[in-house]
Amino acid sequence: MTDLAIGAHVEQEDPVAEAVTRKAAVVQIFLGDPQSYKGPVVRYAGGADGLREAVAAAGVSLYVHAPYPINVASLNNRIRIPGRKLLQQHVLAAASVGAKGVIVHGGHLGVDEDAATGFDNWRKCVDGLELPIPLLIENTAGGDNAMARRLEAIDRLWSAIAPASGSDRVGFCLDTCHAHAGGNDLATIVDKVRAITGRIDLVHANDSRDAFDSGADRHTNFGSGFIAADDLLGVVQEAGAPVVCETPGGAEGQGEDIAWLRENL
Repeated sequence: MTDLAIGAHVEQEDPVAEAVTRKAAVVQIFLGDPQSYKGPVVRYAGGADGLREAVAAAGVSLYVHAPYPINVASLNNRIRIPGRKLLQQHVLAAASVGAKGVIVHGGHLGVDEDAATGFDNWRKCVDGLELPIPLLIENTAGGDNAMARRLEAIDRLWSAIAPASGSDRVGFCLDTCHAHAGGNDLATIVDKVRAITGRIDLVHANDSRDAFDSGADRHTNFGSGFIAADDLLGVVQEAGAPVVCETPGGAEGQGEDIAWLRENL
């Protein structure tokens, strides 16, 4: 058994009920459509205030995942500027529902674009954000010019955002599937990420449907993918952070994954 807070990514209409069905201490949700540039929507029947009160009363930790199209590193103004605006909207909305933090992907550039500009765009973004709750940058699985796939890129990203106002409110979300598919050794990833960022605030615990360094972001349930059980457990244990399972199968599949983690840690 473990004292770590473990949970799952769930449907957003009633996160507390979803937590109960999975015996989860942590839930992660979207606010609105994860594939859209439209602003955040609170779909909980009681609204933002009701959701904040419900998670507090249940003792459940809530996290919000920002929409997938956000890419604040982009050199394209039509992607970067709306992305920054949308990210700010989601941070403020997440704070209003009592979330512990907002997770956002590190983003990427085109293969021939200058990575240095992408990292500096991240600095500008952080410099301009109001962060009432932490912003957690998540490592990603694919892309040859990604801002947070490989350790060298994460190092450049953290160096770039360090001078920004509010950089102390920026944390790290370590995804095991992304790390594996992105070509990073899970046996050493926690120590190496901590050496760069100084922190790991959240773990996305997922098995990978694809082989090491495949670049494919496809999650699967524990034991049915390419990640060795000991490696997955090692990351969760060493990170010592709250855990969100983003695995398939709904309440049943995720509930089994949560129970497996608790039994084996």
